[in-house]
Amino acid sequence: MTKLSELAPAKINLSLHVGPPKDNGRHNLISLVAFADVEAADLITAEPASHFSIAIDGPYAAQTGPAKDNLVLKAARAMNDALDGNAPPLAFRLIKNLPCAAGIGGGSADAGAALRLIVRAHGGDTVQTMAETIAPLLGGDVLACFRNLPGLMTGEGEAFDPVLSVPRIPAVLINPAVACPTEPVFQAYDQVAPSAIPDHPPLPDNRTSLRAFLSWLRDNTENSLETPAMSKHPEITRTLATLQAVPGARLIRMSGSGATCFALFDSMDAAEAAATSLSTQDPSWWVRATMLGAGQ
Repeated sequence: MTKLSELAPAKINLSLHVGPPKDNGRHNLISLVAFADVEAADLITAEPASHFSIAIDGPYAAQTGPAKDNLVLKAARAMNDALDGNAPPLAFRLIKNLPCAAGIGGGSADAGAALRLIVRAHGGDTVQTMAETIAPLLGGDVLACFRNLPGLMTGEGEAFDPVLSVPRIPAVLINPAVACPTEPVFQAYDQVAPSAIPDHPPLPDNRTSLRAFLSWLRDNTENSLETPAMSKHPEITRTLATLQAVPGARLIRMSGSGATCFALFDSMDAAEAAATSLSTQDPSWWVRATMLGAGQ
């Protein structure tokens, strides 16, 4: 086997409707997700080795914590257990280009990419099915990241259904250089949570234009965690306000539990112009123009 590689793109919650806390402390949700292209992605390579290992570098390597706790290794070990110790041992190398605790599923994207690498290295439909079974056990959005397609996450995030009607969407992603751990945001949300999950209407069909799709998204969906996250991190409020002033932005929203925010556009030219302008405003910001919904 030669060296294999997979992109681990940012997961963007185009919508995120969250229900009240359940008895287990978790929440049901409905979330339409799409994935970034190469401009906003980690990169994972794998090559044959005597045992599973990981080396991490890249601009956000220091944020990932101890290598032994990385979700890439957890995914590999879980697959090895499922295959009765017969998963091909791989040496992973993770280039960490995505900020951590940023609401874009960076760790989950890495785990999803690692599972895809193991499926490719081992081969077979059975291994693919095993990976889809293991993915939700690693985290609520790992299955979506493993599939790496636009779709709806439901349940506690462990269920995922691809949605073919989501168009390719030009976007600018911006993270204001602030970590936004999930737990405090959900704690703030629980203080004001509704009694039932907010309604999420059926998606338009695939004949809908990009502009009409963005209008539907703006008028019918939300991110339930946006206001609680803003209460914890004023930087999110400032970031959203900055994006509101960007020419041509059709929808401004926060992704996941924050702090990454995004603006959606009619064209990639408009997105790239916006990213160029935003990048000059604060050198600490992580800013990327990308096309959402590309998949692999």
